[in-house]
Amino acid sequence: MIVERNLIISVLKLTRNGATLGEDVKKDFRLPSDTLIELLEKLQSEDLLKLNGNSVEADSENRLKLAVKAVSIGADVEVVSGFLGWQEFEGIAATALKNNGYAVLQNLRFKHAARKWEIDVVGCRKPLVVCVDCKDWHHGLSPSAMRRIVEAQVERARALADALPNVSIGIECAKWSKAKFVPAVLVLLPSRFKFCDGVPIVPVLQLQDFLSQLPLELDSVKYFDKEFTHLSH
Repeated sequence: MIVERNLIISVLKLTRNGATLGEDVKKDFRLPSDTLIELLEKLQSEDLLKLNGNSVEADSENRLKLAVKAVSIGADVEVVSGFLGWQEFEGIAATALKNNGYAVLQNLRFKHAARKWEIDVVGCRKPLVVCVDCKDWHHGLSPSAMRRIVEAQVERARALADALPNVSIGIECAKWSKAKFVPAVLVLLPSRFKFCDGVPIVPVLQLQDFLSQLPLELDSVKYFDKEFTHLSH
């Protein structure tokens, strides 16, 4: 298990900028070729990476699965998250939202109440506007730190609701007559918090389940109702 854990960390390190050569993994990991191939094939069978000739490939989804696997078998969370970029979390969030029928914007920037705001990922599917904050946290986050992060995301979602229908914000829901704005926080690993002040804290590998269940569970999450007044031309 220690060998597998260290191999996963090596793959995460070497695939940050795309595919890597099996020879590079061997040099970094210092394992006999037969053992290395056997372990890599095992990870491929678990859909955690792809072997393509001499290359080892891992897309963002693979890398997040590898990270979760590494931590589950004893890797240090901070070490593992250090090999993941926040863009990978955003990409996974955007893909999951698109796969569930949402129109998606990443890094939405807007102005409201004399302030500049930014939301990592926003997904729109009538009547929902899901506002996602992506956090690659480690274990041990205190309740007070969690609350501060959640409060900031609630503030962003409320600001977006209040700012619309501002024509300078090119977002799908601005065309609707009304919407429900749902703040959410995406994390790498399950934690003791599933909700904080009504805001869902969603582990990345459970995002698909969360999105499919959200329309049926709105009563259990925090959201902001907004009716839009559109100027006639």
